[in-house]
Amino acid sequence: MGMGGEVLAIASHVLLHRYVGNNITTFVLQLLGLETAGLNSVQFSNHSGYGQLKGFRTTAQQIVDLFEGMKMSGLLEGFDMMLTGYVPGERELEAVGEIAKEVKETKRSCFWLLDPVMGDQGKLYVSEGVVPVYKSLVPHADLIVPNQFEAKMLSGIKVDSIETLSRAIDSLHTTYKIPHVVITSVTFTNGAQKMKCAGSSMTSTGAARKFIIDVPIIDGFFSGTGDLFAALTLARLREFSDVAGLLEEKSWMPPDEVETLDLPLTKAIEVVLGSMHMVLEKTREARDRILEKEKGGKDEAKKHVAYTRASELRLVQCQKEILTPGMGYKAVVLV
Repeated sequence: MGMGGEVLAIASHVLLHRYVGNNITTFVLQLLGLETAGLNSVQFSNHSGYGQLKGFRTTAQQIVDLFEGMKMSGLLEGFDMMLTGYVPGERELEAVGEIAKEVKETKRSCFWLLDPVMGDQGKLYVSEGVVPVYKSLVPHADLIVPNQFEAKMLSGIKVDSIETLSRAIDSLHTTYKIPHVVITSVTFTNGAQKMKCAGSSMTSTGAARKFIIDVPIIDGFFSGTGDLFAALTLARLREFSDVAGLLEEKSWMPPDEVETLDLPLTKAIEVVLGSMHMVLEKTREARDRILEKEKGGKDEAKKHVAYTRASELRLVQCQKEILTPGMGYKAVVLV
C-alpha cells in the first residue's frame, strides 16, 4: 500500500496467543505502510481472556524514560501520528498524556487517535482513577474511538437507543471539542443480530456530521477487536484524508461544505468494517475447525483455554483482507 508516515503507538503487549494491543497495532499499521514504534504499557505472558497471566506493568517513570531516550536520539520529530490504547493506571496514563501533548507541540500536524480503554459490558477493567484522566486528555486528541460503555463514561449519557447514541456523539463534540468521534460495538438488546457503529466529524462551528452503520454480529468472543479497529481506522483515515489533501490541516479536518457521507472518516469506517468482518469470519471458521477436532474429555478450565486459543485473531492469514477487504459497509446519515 505504501502510505508513508510514522506512528508512535502506546498500548499493551503480550508474548503468546497472540494479538492484542501493540501486537495488533504494529502488525496492521506496518502492513498498511506506516512505520510504527511501539511503547508497551504492559508486558504480559498472554492476554487476560485466558483467566491467568504473568508479567508486569510499565511504570510511569519507565514510560517517561523510554520516551526521553527517543528524544535524546532525535527521533521525536519523525512522528506524524499517535495511537494510544490500554494503559491500566492513572499515573501511567498521565505520563502518556504528557507525551502525547509534547509530540503534538513538536509537530503541530501530528494526529492523535485516543482509544479510551476503560471497560466494556458495564464493567471497568482499569483503576477508577483512570476515568477522570481520560476526560482531561480527550480535548487534546483528534479522534476518539470509545465503545458503548466508554461513551457513557465520557459523555454521561447511557447509550441505549438511536436517539441517545446521537446525543452522546453531540455531547462528546460539545464537551471536549474533539474533532472526530467513532462509537463502536453498540447494541440495544440482548441477543441482537447486528451492532451499530456511529461516528462524526464536526464542522468549524462545532456542528456534528453524524453517520451510522449496521454490522452483523459474528458469534463468539474475540480478544483484540478494539485494537484492530483502532489501528485500521488510523491507517484508513490517513489514506482518505491524504486523498482529500488534509494531512497538513489541523486534525485532518475536512471543510464545512463536505457532506456527511463524503467525509474521510465515513469512507474510512466503511472500509474498516469490511476488513473487520472478513478477519472475524476467517477467525470464526478456523476456531470452529479446531474445536471440532478437539472435542472430548477436557475439564472446564482446559476447555476455556482451548476455546480462547482457538478464537485468537488470524491476522497473518488475513493480510489480503486487511489490505483489500473486497467488501465494505455503507453508512447512512444519523440525525
